[in-house]
Amino acid sequence: MSGRPEHQAPPEIFYGEDEARKYTRNTRMMEIQLVMSERAVELLCLPENQPCHIIDLGCGSGLSGETLSEQGHVWTGVDISSAMLGVAKEREVEGDLLLGDLGQGLPFRAGAFDGAISISALQWLCNADQKSHNPAKRLYTFFTSLYGCLSRGSRAVFQFYPENSSQVELITSQAMKAGFTGGLVVDYPNSTKAKKFFLCLMTGGQQPLPTALGLDSREGAPNSVAFSQKRDRVKQLRSGKAPKKSRDWILEKKERRRRQGKETRDDSKFTGRKRPSHVW
Repeated sequence: MSGRPEHQAPPEIFYGEDEARKYTRNTRMMEIQLVMSERAVELLCLPENQPCHIIDLGCGSGLSGETLSEQGHVWTGVDISSAMLGVAKEREVEGDLLLGDLGQGLPFRAGAFDGAISISALQWLCNADQKSHNPAKRLYTFFTSLYGCLSRGSRAVFQFYPENSSQVELITSQAMKAGFTGGLVVDYPNSTKAKKFFLCLMTGGQQPLPTALGLDSREGAPNSVAFSQKRDRVKQLRSGKAPKKSRDWILEKKERRRRQGKETRDDSKFTGRKRPSHVW
């Protein structure tokens, strides 16, 4: 059997309880997810110092959504795995979460989002996990509904793992058929391990594609510094609980929620104070 996850089981089965837990325990997995999420947000080319509403497609345990929260954005996550969404809720992510199959389309109003990101999810739509599944039709249904719920001029960025060139053609053809323009950005194309594919889709007519990383050896030094910074942040995120023991962290989170217009309890001398545990 192929080692690719999408060949082993449908996503809602593959990402069961055990697999979902890896996203709070596996440091290496979290590091990779964090790096790819930050790159995807960068490729969105969002306006500076302006909170945007982003949809996270295949949001999983909310790691990519936390990148959006840290940059001051509001987000809504959709995933087909109830186990992954359960982990996201346990980690108390700030985004709204929705259980749903991307291949059946998105149920949001027109122009609801200022952009979309997706990390390691798009290739799953190329599989026929049921007799009724037609990958081309499911991709077209998905991209059509995504195009409709994005504001004009916005972008959608998908990091994905294409199996072959035919799969890339299938995905891009259905996206263009749905009305998107854009193309593929391949970071570190000459590296077997670091090579990453990003499908950058645009709603406002053809625009220049962002420059891929890894085309100039002089980029090596900055990347190594950024990676060490990301590693420190991953250590904080690993358990999903440790940072929440900090009063400053809680106050910062509550302030973000207020800026987003969400209902938030008032601060008090008890904010961030440890409470006695109870055994039931």
